[in-house]
Amino acid sequence: MTNKDQQQAAAVEAAADGRGGLSQTELDELVASSDTGGRSVSGPVGLLLMLVALAWSLFQLYIASPFGLFNDTLARSIHLGFAVFLGIMAFPAARTPFQLALGIVVPLALAALFMIAAKDSIAIWWIPLPAIAVAATVLLGSPKDHVPVWEWILAIAGALSALYLFLFYREIANRVGAPIMQDYVVAVIGMLILLEATRRALGPALMIVASIFLLYTVLGPQMPGIIAHKGNSLSEIVNHQWITTEGVFGIALGVSTSFVFLFVLFGSLLDRAGAGNYFIQVAFSLMGHMKGGPAKAAVVASAMTGLISGSSIANVVTTGTFTIPLMKKVGFSSEKAGAVEVASSVNGQIMPPVMGAAAFLMVEYVGIPYFDVVKHAFLPAVISYIALVYIVHLEALKAGMQGLPRAYTPKPLVQRLVGIAFAIIAICVLSFVVYYGMGWIRPAFPETAGYIIFVFLTIVYVALLYVASKEEPLKMDDPNDEVTSLPLPGPTARSGLHFILPVVVLVWALMVDRLSPGLSAFWASAYMIFILLTQRPLMAIFRGESRLATDIKDGFMDLIDGLVTGARNMIGIGIATATAGIIVGAVSQTGVGSALADVVEVLSGGNILAILALTAVLSLILGMGLPTTANYIVVSALLAPVIVTLGQQNGLIVPLIAVHLFVFYFGIMADVTPPVGLASFAAAAVSGGDPIKTGVVAFFYSLRTAALPFLFIFNTELLLINVGWAQGIFVFVIATVAMLLFAAATQGWFLAKNRFYETIALLLVAFTLFRPGFWMDMVAPPYDEVAPTEIQQAAADTPAGDDLRIRVAGVNDLGDPIEFVAILPIGEGATGEEKLENAGLLFREDGDRMIIDDVGFDTPAQNAGLDWDQEVLRVLKPVPQPTKYLMFIPALLLLALVVFLQRGRAARGARSKPQAA
Repeated sequence: MTNKDQQQAAAVEAAADGRGGLSQTELDELVASSDTGGRSVSGPVGLLLMLVALAWSLFQLYIASPFGLFNDTLARSIHLGFAVFLGIMAFPAARTPFQLALGIVVPLALAALFMIAAKDSIAIWWIPLPAIAVAATVLLGSPKDHVPVWEWILAIAGALSALYLFLFYREIANRVGAPIMQDYVVAVIGMLILLEATRRALGPALMIVASIFLLYTVLGPQMPGIIAHKGNSLSEIVNHQWITTEGVFGIALGVSTSFVFLFVLFGSLLDRAGAGNYFIQVAFSLMGHMKGGPAKAAVVASAMTGLISGSSIANVVTTGTFTIPLMKKVGFSSEKAGAVEVASSVNGQIMPPVMGAAAFLMVEYVGIPYFDVVKHAFLPAVISYIALVYIVHLEALKAGMQGLPRAYTPKPLVQRLVGIAFAIIAICVLSFVVYYGMGWIRPAFPETAGYIIFVFLTIVYVALLYVASKEEPLKMDDPNDEVTSLPLPGPTARSGLHFILPVVVLVWALMVDRLSPGLSAFWASAYMIFILLTQRPLMAIFRGESRLATDIKDGFMDLIDGLVTGARNMIGIGIATATAGIIVGAVSQTGVGSALADVVEVLSGGNILAILALTAVLSLILGMGLPTTANYIVVSALLAPVIVTLGQQNGLIVPLIAVHLFVFYFGIMADVTPPVGLASFAAAAVSGGDPIKTGVVAFFYSLRTAALPFLFIFNTELLLINVGWAQGIFVFVIATVAMLLFAAATQGWFLAKNRFYETIALLLVAFTLFRPGFWMDMVAPPYDEVAPTEIQQAAADTPAGDDLRIRVAGVNDLGDPIEFVAILPIGEGATGEEKLENAGLLFREDGDRMIIDDVGFDTPAQNAGLDWDQEVLRVLKPVPQPTKYLMFIPALLLLALVVFLQRGRAARGARSKPQAA
């Protein structure tokens, strides 16, 4: 258990001693220790740290702006310099025995490892010195209320090591691959201090994993045969990990520098303006009156917060402070209240557009546009949230819970439905006008379109602010007070409509103008800065309470606070992406990815479901204790290639985005799963419940999230891959119904308490709705196997536009024998031979064997992985198949039977309650 886990567990025990939860001060400390730094320093040093954080935010805004031309590698160096300096200064060294031991042992062990790796190629007497210095700072300790001199030395040394690429960029560029003694010294000091900053800011998990990979890099020849490699020298490690952009300064840190910081900053500015409280209040005003209403509102509020949040722990504490006590008030136990908040907050990490910053990493790793990443990730995330609301509803039904009282008499249902319909029509008309209006402005006024749009947005902003000024200001009520009534939905919604505008700017820039994520976040942040500076003065003027100088000053202080908080929120992410770069660098340097694929293949026996299950478990293990960004980097670097390689060898061809989403989903599940479910510990600290029980309940609530990756691996329609609008809506409706049935089965309650055979029936129906092709393939196989020598006839029988599946045997790049399935698109041609030639293939027959004789460059055949001298083992040609949706008929009949059985029991139960009373 990490130091943060121990702190949170201790907080839970204290809460259980009669206080029933933590005070706001203690909660603020909990968030600080997890995300922004546990050290509280006042005076000149505190001012300096604030100015450094402010400078970091301003630097990031500058390089993201249209006029901020800056070399990407240099920007990464400065970004890490800020992160390491603030990481050491803001996070004190821990004093628990476990943390103390790690902080001393790991740097000394790494120094010994580096001395072994040097192999007498350089003088090594100096290597233990920085390790001893780092260990000494941990041993000496660091108080929370001031920064001792040794911490200053460590922070400055770490920052200068990170800035080395910036300071000596030209010199280093002229000697890449041939490091000098100066490079060795800086790289060793930099890696040791980076790992110490990681331990402080993120706990020991990532530090240990990165250290193990460095160990593996050096001691490759001593490893077991299946994962052994030649080993790498210190010269190779220094060059790969620190001097080039293959390791620490690689893609992950580049994404953190270019994209992630701006989105975290945007979320911080939005929250500082009051949007976080607005989201929570709107959710409660709309849903608080329902059965288990506070829990449903918690799900919606966490979803809205998760749109802009990069931390599940911060999401838990931000919304949970308000929602968890109210959930307990309507009947949820401490553990269930905490589990609902955990499940909804962790779900926020899979919700576009930010996805815990992983969305931007996927752009780089998968190689597809950001818009496509959001499109593919959107449907599973929405379905998962809808299912969680339904799970909460089932819990409320089981316990007979009621919602919170409303302060108004609701309108008749028909009148409400008509009002909703008019609101939807109005939004659609407004969207139509805005979309085509913007489309007209840009070509009509190419030079001044930006200014015109800004003026238009400002007019709308002032109008919305005027509307908000007529309502009472929103206040965060104390959830421990007696709730007499819920806020009115209309006034609550109107009081913060202007907060939607910067989100609209962000989404418009990303989805319509297709700007880069960094530039989109810059414009959204710039508009958020405008709102922070003007919101208070304009609101006061509209309310007739203006104190112009004071209001302007308060707005400016809100902006400064938002910029500083945004930078402090980025400390952990910046350090995490750099340290995860060590792991990515080790993977590329040692080839451990292919070795891991061999291990998984041996353990799974080649069974594709076993491969996926093993990969899911490994993702859970690797994700323990890691923040979302580092989590995704690690699991995608190690495990995504495993699924791609083994899937292809076993006949499962999966789009790369589906594979990356698969490992990402299971990686973030580690935030839920005991024993190191950090979000569960945070929720238990708020609720006063048991953290392990909270984690177990949250895991069962999150089973729907665990089921989705398996489903979209086999049914990529769920990711809207090659799906039109009409089919996309159909897939959404069917998949949502299926997920609700899956939730009802796993929760043991549908219309009434499930009997075991009803649970099995609901699971069968849900699976059939999700994957009707599974059953149809059994009834009418989609492919017909033919002999390899008949491949030309098979190509002739395959219509243009369809795929021919070919299983071949050959050798890989290392000369090792492999087998895999290639999907060959068939084009036009008069004969089968002509179709194959157009695809880039020529064959020669060798008895009853069919050998690939030639593969054209950049042809469909080469893109499918086919190569010279490979032997064709099997040929599968597509055959006509009835529509898979016919399988919905027996599934819906089975569902009707379950509904019939449960409605009868539910009616009898309802009649018996008054009699029992």
